[in-house]
Amino acid sequence: MPQASPLTAAGCALALLPGLASATCTEDAMLVFDASGSMAEMGFNGLDRPRIHEARAALHDVLPNVTPLRRLGLVVYGPGASEACSHVQLHLPPTPDAAAPILATIDGTEPDGNTALTEAVNRAIAAFEPPGAPGTVVVVTDGKETCGGATCTLAARLAAEAPDLTVHVIGFRVRGTFFGWEGTDTNPEPEPVESVARCLADQTGGLYLGTESTDQLIAALNQTLGCPMFSALVPGRRD
Repeated sequence: MPQASPLTAAGCALALLPGLASATCTEDAMLVFDASGSMAEMGFNGLDRPRIHEARAALHDVLPNVTPLRRLGLVVYGPGASEACSHVQLHLPPTPDAAAPILATIDGTEPDGNTALTEAVNRAIAAFEPPGAPGTVVVVTDGKETCGGATCTLAARLAAEAPDLTVHVIGFRVRGTFFGWEGTDTNPEPEPVESVARCLADQTGGLYLGTESTDQLIAALNQTLGCPMFSALVPGRRD
């Protein structure tokens, strides 16, 4: 009997994907969304619109396809009436069909405040029930911790104490500086850099994905929030 070519086999796997997705999207997930002041920056991306507009567009594309298959919750950090580093809010624990409330929250959020990334990840972890249950945290950030949190210390603790928890970090248009950088004719904008939050992914078996466009952010969200079978078929996945 002739063997199927690798391309044919891949096509068969993709054809079976909807059924497999329902069977493998069993872990709850939490989205940690950066709405700090830097997400309002605009001008250097050639589109004259803030980063958060592109992030919203990507989430509108991805979440309606993900949330029918897995429970998803939301933590947002940055904006609020309180001191700039203290506003981290759990908006939703892992919930079925959560696209509508999550998108409504993010659409209504205006960037402000600092980057309390470590506390936001802690808050997301605490939302899993029971504590220590297998789960996935996806962090979307355009920068680094600016509120004194020990991000890599948290990563080491998670690796030791929560082996069934995976943290993926998506860096979106991460730059070394914000607000006030000066471009030149030969270097019109700062070079992309990695978020220091990468250690969260490296130490928990997750992915760090640097993204520069809405399309890249969509692909990264699908790869990290989508089902394991789907992620395994995405070119460029690093295990």
